[in-house]
Amino acid sequence: MEISGTIRSRRALMAVFVTALAVTTLVGIPAGGAGWAQVTRPAAAAFTGVLTFHNDNARDGVNSLETMLTPANVNSAQFGKVFSFPVDGYVYAQPLYVPGVKIPGNGVHNVVYVATEHDSVYAFDADGLVSTPLWQISFINPAKGITTVPSSDTRSGDIVPEVGITSTPVIDPTSGILYVVALTKVINATTHGVSYQQKLHALALTTGAERLGGPRLIDPLTRGTGAGSYDGQIPFNALSQGQRAGLLLSKGVIYIAFASHGDNPPYHGLVIAYDATRLTKLGVFDDTPDGSDGGIWQSGNGPAADAQGRIYVASGNGTFDLSPDHRGLGDSIIELSFSRPFGFSVKTYFTPYDQAYLSDKDSDFGDAGVLLLPDQPTAPVHLAVTAGKDGVIYLVDRDKMGGYNPSNNDQIVQALSGALAGGVWAVPAFFSNTMYLDSANDFLKGFTLSSGQFPSTATMQTPVAFSFPGTSPSISANGSLDAIVWTLNNGGYASGSPTVLYAFDTNLNELYDSTQASNNRDQAGGAVKFTVPTIANGRVYVGTETELDVYGLLPG
Repeated sequence: MEISGTIRSRRALMAVFVTALAVTTLVGIPAGGAGWAQVTRPAAAAFTGVLTFHNDNARDGVNSLETMLTPANVNSAQFGKVFSFPVDGYVYAQPLYVPGVKIPGNGVHNVVYVATEHDSVYAFDADGLVSTPLWQISFINPAKGITTVPSSDTRSGDIVPEVGITSTPVIDPTSGILYVVALTKVINATTHGVSYQQKLHALALTTGAERLGGPRLIDPLTRGTGAGSYDGQIPFNALSQGQRAGLLLSKGVIYIAFASHGDNPPYHGLVIAYDATRLTKLGVFDDTPDGSDGGIWQSGNGPAADAQGRIYVASGNGTFDLSPDHRGLGDSIIELSFSRPFGFSVKTYFTPYDQAYLSDKDSDFGDAGVLLLPDQPTAPVHLAVTAGKDGVIYLVDRDKMGGYNPSNNDQIVQALSGALAGGVWAVPAFFSNTMYLDSANDFLKGFTLSSGQFPSTATMQTPVAFSFPGTSPSISANGSLDAIVWTLNNGGYASGSPTVLYAFDTNLNELYDSTQASNNRDQAGGAVKFTVPTIANGRVYVGTETELDVYGLLPG
């Protein structure tokens, strides 16, 4: 393994963080080179890391504190793959990054955290200064009959060959805890009976040790007569309730959203709330308690939250009805309010007029999840956007979404048809008043917001198209300057072909891709669908089938 990087500690965050200073370090020459080079990399103040899916609770995908990567130096002559770390399973979860973590007995490191389908969480030195994990935690113990779940058990080939940790964890930098949900299969040594368990773990950033008395078994009961119910209650089915959406931490509460594996029943769209300091269960929301389905997949996007702590999710196809207490909200954007001790309540929602058709055709409404836009200068001030398999972009006033209109979607700000070539299985990003969104087998497109609406056709698009399932971009910038749109072509996920990293300027002109350099210098590991890159501290982190690949400026 070639090793490249530096330690840049940036900021004191409780006991695990330290003040940052600029440093000069030895940087390893990538494959084909020899020797060592010295690189001085100044510290960037105020960057606390990438702590959640798509960088923040608005889910905009932006790191606006990236000072080293620019459109001028991201090219195949100056930028490429600098090192990689092997991992034990597919990486569906977005890698997370924390600067300046004090590892007991091992000094201070910038750390990248990686979760795998083999039920492992790794902490790696993010600059490649240490070639082995700083720590690794596994949630399986085959000797005691605890393993990951074979894909065949789920009756779905969506995630192969095993299911363990699928969703992106979330980090609380103040307490120094990483929260993650892991699925395991348990075979009783005496009876040989089989059970499945999903658990919420709270891990110390410094060691991976369980904190807060964890883990907690996820096993809520909800009131309802729908799929899987018995005597008016619905027990949690740990096998059929797939946990794909990234975790959300908002105002001291962890929110975990559930769907299924390949539409295999019984399942419901669930959001479960846990106290972030005690891991106690606080409440459960079921979007179809007297029906079925309505899963919250969101292509891996986590529930969104605004500054007031209101929660936003998009449900897939499932039961919809107009009951006053919202007992069926399939194919909907749902705004949830959560309070203690009262739990969840639906504040407002939007359901497209053709919901029944979308549900019948398995055209999930909210595959993109919900993106919260910055406050607008004129009403409506608070906007949210989603898109789904119907290829329609839905822009709503999140203060008053409009509910359901059986004739049309005129009650919302905009329902934009025809701007995308097909259905959406990807997550958008938003920067400098432009939304970047892709549909399957289409070009990544930019839509510039004007007077509170998107144009009927894209403002810009990439010169290359992205295979199914499409691509989910992330953006790096130094404030409003030097912005780069980063994304992955994961179309080779079914064949194990390499994922391809792309970099574009904000007009979507190509700057770089990982096939440009000769001799496969920058080739990544096998593609994993729905994955997104993480950009932090002059590096781009890409999860694959077998490794974490790290890209950055080449020494010279």
